[in-house]
Amino acid sequence: MTDHAAAGLPANLVVFERGWLSSNNILFIGVDETALVDTGYATHADQTLALVESSLGTRPLDRIVNTHLHSDHCGGNAALQLRYPALRTDIPPGEAALVERWDERGLSFLATGQICPRFQFTGLLRPGTERVLGDRPWQVHSAPGHDPHSIILFDPASLTLISADALWENGFGVAFPELAGEPSFGDMAATLDRIEMLAPLQVIPGHGRVFNEVGSALATARRRLESLQRDPVKHARHAIKVLMKFKLLEAQSIAPEDWKTWLQGASYFDTIRLRFFGDMELEQLAEDVLGELIGAGAAKMDSSGIRNI
Repeated sequence: MTDHAAAGLPANLVVFERGWLSSNNILFIGVDETALVDTGYATHADQTLALVESSLGTRPLDRIVNTHLHSDHCGGNAALQLRYPALRTDIPPGEAALVERWDERGLSFLATGQICPRFQFTGLLRPGTERVLGDRPWQVHSAPGHDPHSIILFDPASLTLISADALWENGFGVAFPELAGEPSFGDMAATLDRIEMLAPLQVIPGHGRVFNEVGSALATARRRLESLQRDPVKHARHAIKVLMKFKLLEAQSIAPEDWKTWLQGASYFDTIRLRFFGDMELEQLAEDVLGELIGAGAAKMDSSGIRNI
Protein backbone atom coordinates (compact mmCIF):
# COMPACT_ATOMS: atom_id res chain seq x y z
CA MET A 1 0.00 0.00 0.00
CA THR A 2 1.12 3.57 -0.67
CA ASP A 3 2.00 6.12 2.03
CA HIS A 4 -0.54 8.84 1.24
CA ALA A 5 1.22 11.64 3.13
CA ALA A 6 4.55 10.96 1.42
CA ALA A 7 2.95 10.75 -2.00
CA GLY A 8 0.63 13.75 -1.57
CA LEU A 9 -2.44 11.67 -2.35
CA PRO A 10 -5.98 12.33 -1.06
CA ALA A 11 -6.51 10.68 2.31
CA ASN A 12 -9.58 8.66 1.33
CA LEU A 13 -7.93 6.42 -1.25
CA VAL A 14 -5.69 3.39 -0.97
CA VAL A 15 -3.30 2.25 -3.68
CA PHE A 16 -2.65 -1.46 -3.96
CA GLU A 17 0.60 -1.75 -5.92
CA ARG A 18 0.46 -5.14 -7.62
CA GLY A 19 2.94 -7.30 -9.48
CA TRP A 20 3.17 -6.87 -13.25
CA LEU A 21 0.64 -9.60 -14.02
CA SER A 22 -2.07 -7.44 -12.42
CA SER A 23 -2.58 -3.72 -12.75
CA ASN A 24 -2.48 -1.55 -9.66
CA ASN A 25 -5.83 -1.10 -7.90
CA ILE A 26 -7.03 2.18 -6.38
CA LEU A 27 -9.65 1.88 -3.66
CA PHE A 28 -11.75 4.95 -2.82
CA ILE A 29 -13.52 4.99 0.53
CA GLY A 30 -16.11 7.78 0.43
CA VAL A 31 -18.82 8.68 2.89
CA ASP A 32 -21.59 7.41 0.64
CA GLU A 33 -19.79 5.13 -1.79
CA THR A 34 -16.73 2.92 -2.14
CA ALA A 35 -15.11 2.34 -5.53
CA LEU A 36 -12.22 0.39 -7.02
CA VAL A 37 -10.35 1.59 -10.10
CA ASP A 38 -9.15 -1.47 -12.08
CA THR A 39 -9.30 -4.99 -10.74
CA GLY A 40 -6.18 -6.89 -11.83
CA TYR A 41 -5.83 -10.20 -13.65
CA ALA A 42 -8.22 -13.15 -13.28
CA THR A 43 -5.70 -15.47 -11.63
CA HIS A 44 -5.12 -12.86 -8.92
CA ALA A 45 -8.84 -12.38 -8.20
CA ASP A 46 -8.70 -13.99 -4.74
CA GLN A 47 -5.90 -11.63 -3.76
CA THR A 48 -7.83 -8.66 -5.14
CA LEU A 49 -10.86 -9.66 -3.06
CA ALA A 50 -8.70 -10.06 0.03
CA LEU A 51 -7.12 -6.62 -0.43
CA VAL A 52 -10.48 -4.94 -0.87
CA GLU A 53 -12.06 -6.73 2.09
CA SER A 54 -9.08 -5.98 4.35
CA SER A 55 -9.61 -2.24 3.77
CA LEU A 56 -13.42 -2.11 3.70
CA GLY A 57 -14.18 -4.52 6.52
CA THR A 58 -17.93 -4.96 6.66
CA ARG A 59 -18.63 -2.21 4.12
CA PRO A 60 -19.52 -3.41 0.62
CA LEU A 61 -17.71 -2.37 -2.54
CA ASP A 62 -20.20 -0.21 -4.43
CA ARG A 63 -18.52 0.51 -7.78
CA ILE A 64 -15.85 -0.68 -10.19
CA VAL A 65 -14.23 1.80 -12.58
CA ASN A 66 -12.16 0.37 -15.44
CA THR A 67 -9.66 2.63 -17.19
CA HIS A 68 -9.59 0.20 -20.14
CA LEU A 69 -10.51 -3.37 -20.89
CA HIS A 70 -7.21 -5.22 -21.07
CA SER A 71 -7.29 -8.42 -19.07
CA ASP A 72 -4.83 -7.23 -16.42
CA HIS A 73 -7.11 -4.28 -15.61
CA CYS A 74 -10.55 -5.91 -15.69
CA GLY A 75 -9.83 -9.58 -14.99
CA GLY A 76 -11.09 -9.30 -11.41
CA ASN A 77 -14.43 -7.73 -12.37
CA ALA A 78 -16.39 -10.99 -12.42
CA ALA A 79 -15.15 -12.16 -9.01
CA LEU A 80 -15.96 -8.81 -7.42
CA GLN A 81 -19.41 -8.75 -9.03
CA LEU A 82 -20.07 -12.21 -7.61
CA ARG A 83 -18.91 -11.16 -4.14
CA TYR A 84 -20.89 -7.88 -4.15
CA PRO A 85 -24.19 -8.46 -6.04
CA ALA A 86 -25.24 -4.79 -5.96
CA LEU A 87 -21.93 -3.65 -7.46
CA ARG A 88 -22.06 -1.07 -10.26
CA THR A 89 -19.43 -1.21 -13.00
CA ASP A 90 -18.36 1.69 -15.24
CA ILE A 91 -16.32 1.13 -18.41
CA PRO A 92 -15.14 3.37 -21.27
CA PRO A 93 -17.82 3.52 -23.99
CA GLY A 94 -15.73 2.35 -26.95
CA GLU A 95 -16.09 -1.37 -26.28
CA ALA A 96 -19.44 -1.43 -24.50
CA ALA A 97 -21.15 -3.34 -27.32
CA LEU A 98 -18.40 -5.97 -27.28
CA VAL A 99 -18.82 -6.46 -23.54
CA GLU A 100 -22.58 -6.63 -23.86
CA ARG A 101 -22.43 -9.55 -26.31
CA TRP A 102 -19.11 -10.78 -24.82
CA ASP A 103 -17.04 -10.81 -27.98
CA GLU A 104 -13.72 -12.12 -26.64
CA ARG A 105 -12.01 -11.78 -30.02
CA GLY A 106 -13.04 -8.16 -30.34
CA LEU A 107 -12.02 -7.51 -26.73
CA SER A 108 -8.46 -8.78 -27.42
CA PHE A 109 -8.50 -11.59 -24.85
CA LEU A 110 -8.19 -14.33 -27.47
CA ALA A 111 -5.72 -12.36 -29.58
CA THR A 112 -3.34 -11.97 -26.64
CA GLY A 113 -3.83 -15.51 -25.36
CA GLN A 114 -5.09 -14.21 -22.02
CA ILE A 115 -8.18 -14.91 -19.93
CA CYS A 116 -10.93 -12.72 -18.55
CA PRO A 117 -14.15 -14.14 -17.06
CA ARG A 118 -17.32 -12.57 -18.40
CA PHE A 119 -18.58 -9.53 -16.51
CA GLN A 120 -21.42 -7.01 -16.85
CA PHE A 121 -21.35 -3.21 -16.89
CA THR A 122 -23.90 -0.67 -15.70
CA GLY A 123 -22.44 2.69 -16.73
CA LEU A 124 -20.08 4.44 -19.14
CA LEU A 125 -17.06 6.66 -18.47
CA ARG A 126 -17.43 9.30 -21.17
CA PRO A 127 -14.43 11.62 -21.71
CA GLY A 128 -15.28 15.19 -20.82
CA THR A 129 -17.44 14.16 -17.86
CA GLU A 130 -16.74 13.68 -14.16
CA ARG A 131 -17.06 10.69 -11.85
CA VAL A 132 -17.31 11.19 -8.10
CA LEU A 133 -14.76 8.96 -6.38
CA GLY A 134 -14.04 9.21 -2.68
CA ASP A 135 -16.33 12.26 -2.41
CA ARG A 136 -14.30 14.20 -5.03
CA PRO A 137 -15.17 14.91 -8.67
CA TRP A 138 -12.54 13.24 -10.87
CA GLN A 139 -12.31 14.35 -14.50
CA VAL A 140 -12.52 11.66 -17.20
CA HIS A 141 -10.07 12.24 -20.07
CA SER A 142 -9.54 10.26 -23.25
CA ALA A 143 -6.10 8.63 -23.42
CA PRO A 144 -5.66 6.68 -26.68
CA GLY A 145 -2.37 5.15 -27.74
CA HIS A 146 -1.82 2.03 -25.66
CA ASP A 147 -5.50 1.26 -26.15
CA PRO A 148 -7.76 3.38 -28.39
CA HIS A 149 -10.56 3.44 -25.79
CA SER A 150 -8.54 4.03 -22.62
CA ILE A 151 -9.33 6.83 -20.21
CA ILE A 152 -7.36 8.51 -17.43
CA LEU A 153 -8.75 10.15 -14.29
CA PHE A 154 -7.65 13.50 -12.86
CA ASP A 155 -8.43 15.21 -9.56
CA PRO A 156 -7.89 18.97 -10.03
CA ALA A 157 -8.05 19.60 -6.27
CA SER A 158 -5.05 17.45 -5.32
CA LEU A 159 -3.55 17.41 -8.84
CA THR A 160 -3.51 13.61 -8.78
CA LEU A 161 -3.60 11.62 -12.02
CA ILE A 162 -4.61 7.99 -12.41
CA SER A 163 -2.71 7.34 -15.64
CA ALA A 164 -3.43 3.63 -16.32
CA ASP A 165 -0.93 2.53 -19.01
CA ALA A 166 -0.64 5.92 -20.70
CA LEU A 167 2.30 6.92 -18.47
CA TRP A 168 4.50 4.94 -16.12
CA GLU A 169 7.51 6.20 -14.20
CA ASN A 170 9.79 4.70 -16.87
CA GLY A 171 7.64 4.46 -19.97
CA PHE A 172 4.16 3.34 -21.03
CA GLY A 173 2.25 0.32 -22.28
CA VAL A 174 2.67 -1.26 -25.70
CA ALA A 175 0.93 0.67 -28.49
CA PHE A 176 -1.25 -2.28 -29.45
CA PRO A 177 -3.14 -0.65 -32.36
CA GLU A 178 0.18 -0.09 -34.16
CA LEU A 179 0.75 -3.83 -34.25
CA ALA A 180 -2.41 -4.30 -36.32
CA GLY A 181 -1.65 -1.47 -38.72
CA GLU A 182 -3.74 1.18 -36.96
CA PRO A 183 -1.46 4.19 -36.36
CA SER A 184 -1.40 5.11 -32.68
CA PHE A 185 2.03 6.58 -31.94
CA GLY A 186 0.53 9.99 -32.72
CA ASP A 187 -2.33 9.30 -30.31
CA MET A 188 0.20 8.34 -27.67
CA ALA A 189 2.09 11.60 -28.18
CA ALA A 190 -1.17 13.57 -27.90
CA THR A 191 -2.01 11.74 -24.66
CA LEU A 192 1.40 12.66 -23.20
CA ASP A 193 0.70 16.28 -24.20
CA ARG A 194 -2.67 16.08 -22.45
CA ILE A 195 -1.05 14.79 -19.27
CA GLU A 196 1.51 17.60 -19.38
CA MET A 197 -1.31 20.14 -19.81
CA LEU A 198 -3.10 18.75 -16.74
CA ALA A 199 0.14 19.29 -14.78
CA PRO A 200 -0.33 16.60 -12.12
CA LEU A 201 1.82 16.68 -9.00
CA GLN A 202 1.59 12.93 -8.48
CA VAL A 203 0.72 10.01 -10.72
CA ILE A 204 -0.81 6.65 -9.84
CA PRO A 205 0.25 4.48 -12.81
CA GLY A 206 -1.31 1.26 -14.01
CA HIS A 207 1.90 -0.55 -13.05
CA GLY A 208 4.72 0.41 -10.71
CA ARG A 209 4.94 2.78 -7.78
CA VAL A 210 3.19 6.12 -7.33
CA PHE A 211 5.58 8.86 -8.46
CA ASN A 212 5.98 12.63 -8.21
CA GLU A 213 8.70 13.32 -10.80
CA VAL A 214 6.14 13.79 -13.54
CA GLY A 215 8.30 15.98 -15.79
CA SER A 216 11.06 13.39 -15.78
CA ALA A 217 8.59 10.59 -16.54
CA LEU A 218 7.13 12.54 -19.46
CA ALA A 219 10.60 13.20 -20.87
CA THR A 220 11.48 9.50 -20.58
CA ALA A 221 8.20 8.52 -22.27
CA ARG A 222 8.75 10.93 -25.16
CA ARG A 223 12.29 9.68 -25.74
CA ARG A 224 11.04 6.11 -25.78
CA LEU A 225 8.19 7.01 -28.13
CA GLU A 226 10.56 8.74 -30.56
CA SER A 227 12.79 5.65 -30.51
CA LEU A 228 9.88 3.34 -31.30
CA GLN A 229 8.62 5.62 -34.07
CA ARG A 230 12.05 5.44 -35.70
CA ASP A 231 12.11 1.65 -35.41
CA PRO A 232 8.62 0.08 -35.49
CA VAL A 233 10.14 -3.40 -35.71
CA LYS A 234 11.77 -2.81 -32.33
CA HIS A 235 8.35 -2.00 -30.93
CA ALA A 236 6.85 -5.13 -32.49
CA ARG A 237 9.60 -7.32 -31.04
CA HIS A 238 9.11 -5.71 -27.64
CA ALA A 239 5.37 -6.43 -27.84
CA ILE A 240 6.05 -10.13 -28.45
CA LYS A 241 8.35 -10.19 -25.41
CA VAL A 242 5.70 -8.50 -23.27
CA LEU A 243 3.02 -11.03 -24.28
CA MET A 244 5.38 -13.95 -23.70
CA LYS A 245 6.51 -12.67 -20.31
CA PHE A 246 2.89 -12.11 -19.31
CA LYS A 247 2.12 -15.75 -20.10
CA LEU A 248 5.11 -16.91 -18.07
CA LEU A 249 4.05 -14.73 -15.14
CA GLU A 250 0.62 -16.35 -15.34
CA ALA A 251 1.71 -19.97 -15.78
CA GLN A 252 5.15 -19.84 -14.07
CA SER A 253 6.03 -23.08 -15.86
CA ILE A 254 4.70 -24.44 -19.14
CA ALA A 255 5.40 -27.58 -21.17
CA PRO A 256 6.80 -27.08 -24.71
CA GLU A 257 3.71 -28.50 -26.41
CA ASP A 258 1.42 -26.23 -24.37
CA TRP A 259 3.64 -23.24 -25.18
CA LYS A 260 3.36 -24.04 -28.89
CA THR A 261 -0.42 -24.41 -28.67
CA TRP A 262 -0.69 -21.09 -26.85
CA LEU A 263 1.44 -19.30 -29.46
CA GLN A 264 -0.67 -20.67 -32.30
CA GLY A 265 -3.92 -19.72 -30.55
CA ALA A 266 -2.95 -16.12 -29.78
CA SER A 267 -3.53 -14.40 -33.12
CA TYR A 268 -1.55 -11.26 -32.20
CA PHE A 269 1.66 -13.20 -32.81
CA ASP A 270 0.78 -14.01 -36.39
CA THR A 271 -0.55 -10.48 -36.94
CA ILE A 272 2.78 -9.06 -35.77
CA ARG A 273 4.77 -11.60 -37.77
CA LEU A 274 2.97 -10.89 -41.03
CA ARG A 275 3.22 -7.13 -40.65
CA PHE A 276 6.79 -6.74 -39.39
CA PHE A 277 8.78 -9.93 -40.05
CA GLY A 278 7.95 -10.90 -43.62
CA ASP A 279 8.44 -14.54 -44.49
CA MET A 280 9.86 -15.62 -41.12
CA GLU A 281 7.92 -18.56 -39.71
CA LEU A 282 6.11 -17.99 -36.44
CA GLU A 283 7.96 -20.86 -34.77
CA GLN A 284 11.33 -19.32 -35.65
CA LEU A 285 10.30 -15.81 -34.59
CA ALA A 286 8.97 -17.09 -31.27
CA GLU A 287 12.13 -19.12 -30.69
CA ASP A 288 14.31 -16.08 -31.35
CA VAL A 289 12.36 -13.80 -29.01
CA LEU A 290 12.17 -16.46 -26.29
CA GLY A 291 15.95 -16.77 -26.61
CA GLU A 292 16.24 -13.04 -25.93
CA LEU A 293 14.10 -13.41 -22.80
CA ILE A 294 16.28 -16.29 -21.64
CA GLY A 295 19.42 -14.29 -22.40
CA ALA A 296 18.09 -11.39 -20.36
CA GLY A 297 17.45 -13.67 -17.39
CA ALA A 298 13.66 -13.32 -17.64
CA ALA A 299 12.98 -16.98 -18.50
CA LYS A 300 14.62 -20.39 -18.40
CA MET A 301 14.17 -23.47 -20.57
CA ASP A 302 15.14 -27.04 -19.78
CA SER A 303 13.87 -30.55 -20.53
CA SER A 304 10.72 -29.99 -18.46
CA GLY A 305 9.66 -26.84 -20.31
CA ILE A 306 9.81 -23.06 -20.10
CA ARG A 307 9.85 -21.34 -16.74
CA ASN A 308 9.43 -17.80 -15.50
CA ILE A 309 12.29 -16.17 -13.62
